[in-house]
Amino acid sequence: MQVKVNNPVFSGINITTMKKILLCLCCIISMHSVLAQDQNVLAIRKLLLTQVVAWNSGSIDGYMKGYWQSDSLLFIGSKGPRYGYGATLKRYKEAYPDADHMGKLRTSISNMQKLSDDYYFIVGKWALQRKAGDVDGSFTLLLRKIKGEWVIVCDHSS
Repeated sequence: MQVKVNNPVFSGINITTMKKILLCLCCIISMHSVLAQDQNVLAIRKLLLTQVVAWNSGSIDGYMKGYWQSDSLLFIGSKGPRYGYGATLKRYKEAYPDADHMGKLRTSISNMQKLSDDYYFIVGKWALQRKAGDVDGSFTLLLRKIKGEWVIVCDHSS
């Protein structure tokens, strides 16, 4: 059965064709949403990979570029919570004074969860292969998009 629409804009288009057009529009809209999320995931993965490259080059300062440069940054490690970018940078430089202590970093992400348009929560593992003795552990990260850039605002590594 063919039903015609009595609207001059859609004259000559049957219901079946309109359904197909609406289905295509819905697909396009949902693909846009998926692609936007994929762009965030790619940007976050790039940030984390850039940190690994900086670490493996011996640059703690380069590694720290992934963190929020704020007094509100929260880092939780074996010695408890530390607040602030400066305190976190100081802690890294004390704990890893040279290349032998830094070693080579490997990370893997086991879960990446979008909390909102501006927040992602990540769970993963890290490992350092080094002359001073290999170490490994787990991490949870809270990332926030600030001024269009993803940064780590909370890091719990153990």
